[in-house]
Amino acid sequence: MAVPARTCGASRPGPARTALSRPRRGPQPGPGAPRPASGPPRRLLRLLPPLLLLPLLAAPGASAYSFPQQHTVQHWARRLEQEIDGVMRIFGGAQQLREIYRDNRNLFAVQENEPQKLVEKVAGDIEGLLARKVQALKRLADAAETFQKAHRWQDNIKEEDIVYYDAKADAELDDPEIEDVERGAKVSTLKLDFVEDANFKNKVNYSYTAVQIPTDIYKGSTVILNELNWTEALETVFTENRRRDPTLLWQAFGSATGVTRYYPATPWRAPKKIDLYDVRRRPWYIQGASSPKDMVIIVDVSGSVSGLTLKLMKTSVCEMLDTLSDDDYVNVASFNEKAQPVSCFTHLVQANVRNKKVFKEAVQGMVAKGTTGYKAGFEYAFDQLQNSNITRANCNKMIMMFTDGGEDRVQDVFEKYNWPNRTVRVFTFSVGQHNYDVTPLQWMACANKGYYFEIPSIGAIRINTQEYLDVLGRPMVLAGKEAKQVQWTNVYEDALGLGLVVTGTLPVFNLTQDGPGEKKNQLILGVMGIDVALNDIKRLTPNYTLGANGYVFAIDLNGYVLLHPNLKPQTTNFREPVTLDFLDAELEDENKEEIRRSMIDGNKGHKQIRTLVKSLDERYIDEVMRNYTWVPIRSTNYSLGLVLPPYSTFYLQANLSDQILQVKYFEFLLPSSFESEGHVFIAPREYCKDLNASDNNTEFLKNFIELMEKVTPDSKQCNNFLLHNLILDTGITQQLVERVWRDQDLNTYSLLAVFAATDGGITRVFPNKAAEDWTENPEPFNASFYRRSLDNRGYVFRPPHQEALLRPLELENDTVGILVSTAVEFSLGGRTLRPAVVGVKLDLEAWAEKFKVLASNRTHQDQPQKQCGPSTHCEMDCEVNNEDLLCVLIDDGGFLVLSNQNHQWDQVGRFFSEVDANLMLALYNNSFYTRKESYDYQAACAPQPPGNLGAAPRGVFVPTIADFLNLAWWTSAAAWSLFQQLLYGLIYHSWFQADPAEAEGSPEARESSCVMKQTQYYFGPVNASYNAIIDCGNCSRLFHAQRLMNTNLLFVVAEKPLCSQCEAGRLLQKETHSDGPEQCELVQRPRYRRGPHICFDYNATEDTSDCGRGASFPPSLGVLVSLQLLLLLGLPPGPQAHQVHAHTSRRL
Repeated sequence: MAVPARTCGASRPGPARTALSRPRRGPQPGPGAPRPASGPPRRLLRLLPPLLLLPLLAAPGASAYSFPQQHTVQHWARRLEQEIDGVMRIFGGAQQLREIYRDNRNLFAVQENEPQKLVEKVAGDIEGLLARKVQALKRLADAAETFQKAHRWQDNIKEEDIVYYDAKADAELDDPEIEDVERGAKVSTLKLDFVEDANFKNKVNYSYTAVQIPTDIYKGSTVILNELNWTEALETVFTENRRRDPTLLWQAFGSATGVTRYYPATPWRAPKKIDLYDVRRRPWYIQGASSPKDMVIIVDVSGSVSGLTLKLMKTSVCEMLDTLSDDDYVNVASFNEKAQPVSCFTHLVQANVRNKKVFKEAVQGMVAKGTTGYKAGFEYAFDQLQNSNITRANCNKMIMMFTDGGEDRVQDVFEKYNWPNRTVRVFTFSVGQHNYDVTPLQWMACANKGYYFEIPSIGAIRINTQEYLDVLGRPMVLAGKEAKQVQWTNVYEDALGLGLVVTGTLPVFNLTQDGPGEKKNQLILGVMGIDVALNDIKRLTPNYTLGANGYVFAIDLNGYVLLHPNLKPQTTNFREPVTLDFLDAELEDENKEEIRRSMIDGNKGHKQIRTLVKSLDERYIDEVMRNYTWVPIRSTNYSLGLVLPPYSTFYLQANLSDQILQVKYFEFLLPSSFESEGHVFIAPREYCKDLNASDNNTEFLKNFIELMEKVTPDSKQCNNFLLHNLILDTGITQQLVERVWRDQDLNTYSLLAVFAATDGGITRVFPNKAAEDWTENPEPFNASFYRRSLDNRGYVFRPPHQEALLRPLELENDTVGILVSTAVEFSLGGRTLRPAVVGVKLDLEAWAEKFKVLASNRTHQDQPQKQCGPSTHCEMDCEVNNEDLLCVLIDDGGFLVLSNQNHQWDQVGRFFSEVDANLMLALYNNSFYTRKESYDYQAACAPQPPGNLGAAPRGVFVPTIADFLNLAWWTSAAAWSLFQQLLYGLIYHSWFQADPAEAEGSPEARESSCVMKQTQYYFGPVNASYNAIIDCGNCSRLFHAQRLMNTNLLFVVAEKPLCSQCEAGRLLQKETHSDGPEQCELVQRPRYRRGPHICFDYNATEDTSDCGRGASFPPSLGVLVSLQLLLLLGLPPGPQAHQVHAHTSRRL
């Protein structure tokens, strides 16, 4: 939200002499007077100590009930600073823990993280992992080409001749909507037994492969049966690959016919609705089947295109866009007499998810009018492709034209722009049922190395909008071994439940020849792929030696992250890759842009930068120092980076060779010791292979103890580094209890708990009963307080988290506390470490009362309040004058920590603008706070309800009774088109009104990916005491703000508002739904990227004679009547309808 700069509610710096002495509401109650109407405190001042910790001095004098002078507020700030520091010194135990580490320095060694060596080692390990998959991939591709070359085509092959495991068979047998004909054909389907395999997160059978065939392809067609016949031989190669490398995951062959054969066999994940999975539309297949593309789609929107035909065109364009990947560039335009882009994009743009979404939304707004002008459309397309001043793929160039037909061949345009070299392929699509002559469309495609397709109905859209890939694959096939290069994909969601993966791909070519001396076959058989789970790559990176804020990341040539701690998609659509840019995974700045560019270029580098980081809970921003080191991962398109804070240069490695000491320290993990030593939470790490994981830390600790009774910390099945460090930190933190905590009375200073958390994975909370209300993550590296404490010097306050729409805090049973933490830093031999964080949990109500006293003219609660009658002059303070004076502590994120207003205690933890919008805006305008806005591209949102529930698809022609009675209508193209719509609508009924993800029954039907705008506030450059007035006429307010030294707190004293007439703009901190940054502006300054280094878009020996031909037939009255009767009887179409699609889906 834009904030008005100096509107009513803006502040004006500097003292205002007349206002400072402005009288307030009159005499205030003395110590014996009744408590103000703001309400009594919920607990008595008995919680305060008889004397505050510090020797406090009386505040300087003041004038008649005037606003406190600057030196008075500074005096209160010093008292607050000293009180906080005193409590933390006594109870926090940071100094004592430093001494304990030094006293036990013989029990650990200080190791160094050497960034260059680390990143090179990890890059080498990842390269080795991927190289093993590449070898398996090459064996598969070579075998596939050999098997297919040796295969003899059988025209009379029958379904019963082929025995295979149909991955969808079990689901289809249970589906009452599947045709009886197909159900009966499943006699050739194998019945397999499966065993659970944790590596695949699935039940698998290692003896067989599984076959998945798209729903819209007839399984009994000759093409499919021959495909199943020759690919069966791949089973032995799959099995041999696994024998050589047991870590292999899914191995798959995606055929150009749509058949997928994968290993090991597992049942297909049956969707709730129709299964629209087609391997030819998967990211890994698209990347492996062709080189990058520059594509211009032009759509005929002349007046003859209307109703169903226009709907078909819109859907076809959307399906065409789904065949493009992030390596491709595209633009979409409509044309009649003139051509114009359908969206705000005026040139080719990257075909990423967000740009394709813009196109898909814009296409829906196309309206048919005017006359057809092919010349305008093609000239626009060629101009787009000839624009060399923009980033583009610079490989395959093509024009895709969708039209209902026309007479003009626009030969002059082709002569001007494309001949004689024909560097741009032209693909033409005749859409809808019509009687136009399609010869001009066929000629355009054949004369420009393209292909002609027909889309008469819904069912033909998916098949015919992806077959152009066969044509683009010709130069690859003709290039032979030169084109046999493994490519690694973007991150995407595995369709079989493996999670996030990358896939190595290798094209498989048809090596057959039609006869002796004939030209080489140009067809691509398909793509071979082997998955690598991201978790397997992560295991090669250092886990806990980098500290809580160190991490490894990797990016590809597009700048998308392969590895990053912030790669956490809340929901994934397996139809699209997961594309999170490095600059969106972190907070973007110029230094990171430079690092990203260097990594994409494949360079090595190192750079120390000061940058902003977002806290783990995404509420705070910290300015920190980070060291970035990066190297390329050879033989791949990836680059690896290491981020290390300066304080993580060194780390501790325990050396507990004394088994007696091991046993002694281990005993402090036993629950029987918790009552005297405090409760221990252990980080849920993979300490040993046989350790059972659990989300319940008590249960996890129980499992850990049971395992440790069977094995030793030096066991080979355990991670000795993790175990030794855990046990060492157990003993170290117990000594803190013994030296500091056990002898202290926490109630004396209103503390609910004290705690220590360590890099080794221990969080000790004292006393034991305080663990009941401990809600922090037991993994310190995943706890926001822990990571922020390491990045900030001094004491970090964190109030309880409150959402604005949730009910206020329940201040009961003394359980609501404010966390205060600080990092423990010490040096040994000139090497500085921060291995732990200690802190206290303040009792909210008791410290709110203490806060009043510290910000008053009293030294303790027993001192009588100064009487201030009509003739007496005195300054207001935060205790006596709480009806007139607002005193608050706000943290560096702008969240309320403490207030002198009792009614605001249950608002602690809220963004202060929700408490006092006027004052928070003034603090922002005076640079006490700076705002940072960013976008979360991985959020999940509830789906938007459809606007046409219960309605028929919009724009579809619905015949009247008169039409049914008119014989002429029955023989018209409109009737034929309608019947086809109804027929294919039995399967594809949701295409015009539902998202494909919903049709596939994926989780996106319930929750979809969306963009959320995040706004955080952090301390600005002002670091001094500051007086100002919020100028708003009669509603003006004085305020004073001052940072508390060695904390993340801002102390603010302000007049309470006299009226509510000055309503200023409210600052928003809550995450909000957003469309993201304006895509039309972003494409004008595209981020740096590089495409694949190989391109196969031309081969002089390419045979372009196969360029498509008409396959339509005129409507027959007999056929129409038969179809209508079939529909009226409610019978589904037989396999012949599917066979048409299977036959036309592959032109061999």
